[in-house]
Amino acid sequence: MIMQRGVYAAQCAMWLQCAFASFEIRLMVSSALGSAYTICKDVAGVAGNIFAFGLFVSPIPTFRRIIRTRSTEQFSGMPYVYALLNCLISSWYGTPLVSSDNLLVTTVNSVGAVFQLIYISLFISYAEKVKKKMMFGVVSAVFGTFAVILVMSLELFDQPIRRYFVGSLSVIALVSMFASPLFIINLVIRTKSVEYMPFYLSLSTFLMSASFFAYGIFNHDIFIYVPNGIGTLLGVVQLGLYCYYKSTPEEDSSEPLMISYR
Repeated sequence: MIMQRGVYAAQCAMWLQCAFASFEIRLMVSSALGSAYTICKDVAGVAGNIFAFGLFVSPIPTFRRIIRTRSTEQFSGMPYVYALLNCLISSWYGTPLVSSDNLLVTTVNSVGAVFQLIYISLFISYAEKVKKKMMFGVVSAVFGTFAVILVMSLELFDQPIRRYFVGSLSVIALVSMFASPLFIINLVIRTKSVEYMPFYLSLSTFLMSASFFAYGIFNHDIFIYVPNGIGTLLGVVQLGLYCYYKSTPEEDSSEPLMISYR
């Protein structure tokens, strides 16, 4: 009997050892997977920031022309206003007060907001009197809207609801900006020419959207991967159209992607 108890105790000890070893292995695998996820997320976020810079500098040829001619001609300043509102809301969404572990979203959108403010200031400087008043009014409305969003999200909602509120608004603002690529896609199909769809701009759009789509997936953030997933699809369509219509003879153009579509 004593011998049997000893054997049973030894078997229990071995079973407990195996259980603890299995638990430790699972813990190590889980930790390794977590580290890999974090690294992939950070790489995707940094890549998105880099590719976004290509988009931020894309209107420079347009403003060189505006400065050279000292006139905004038929160009619209509204795309830069839409982009400013989107950058402000998205940068707020990325802060720890709204969502967790989204600092790279705040950095890219903060830089984007600075670029849009510079473009808007230049546009107002060279715009006609009527356009100046209109732009001042719209920009004031943008900052007023953002202030209301800021106060409402802080005063009326706790952190989980605040994330859904600001996240939903950021998705709406970002999706509304797809009007520009859709306009260009329609123009390319209609004219059968890629004159107004620069390749590197389309490539930057695709790469940035794809990077932040991956970032949102790795961070399990629906408010990031859904709009950027749509942006990725539009980027694929743009690149596909570019390849398809590239054989069409075309002249070099310095016209921007964001030409007036009012």
